[in-house]
Amino acid sequence: MKQMKQSRKAGFTLVEIMIVVAIIGLLAAIAIPNFVKSRATSQQNACINNMRQITAAVNEWALETGQQTGSAVNNNDLTPYIQLNSNGSIPPCPAGGTYTVGEVGNLPQVTCTLSTLSSEPHKSP
Repeated sequence: MKQMKQSRKAGFTLVEIMIVVAIIGLLAAIAIPNFVKSRATSQQNACINNMRQITAAVNEWALETGQQTGSAVNNNDLTPYIQLNSNGSIPPCPAGGTYTVGEVGNLPQVTCTLSTLSSEPHKSP
């Protein structure tokens, strides 16, 4: 008696591969916007924290040097009162904005150029 060998090659069919690609695409479409939003939120929080630290440094500098309300502040005056980054300067805004230090006693003392954004502004609370 002659036995017939069934020759079937193992592998994935085109439909199975297309389903897997569609599922991966769906997961990516859900995950990427959430990743972008969480990145923007963390940059905003880091910026606000930097502004708090700079404001505290301005207040400490003003108290130690006897400055009056309305005195101008130079960024070089603040370096002994704040933890500097690896470059030896005041930490910059992580989102690319720049900080402006106002006069002593004026609120807000520190502003970020990104504080005018319509969505998620960098403003101190």
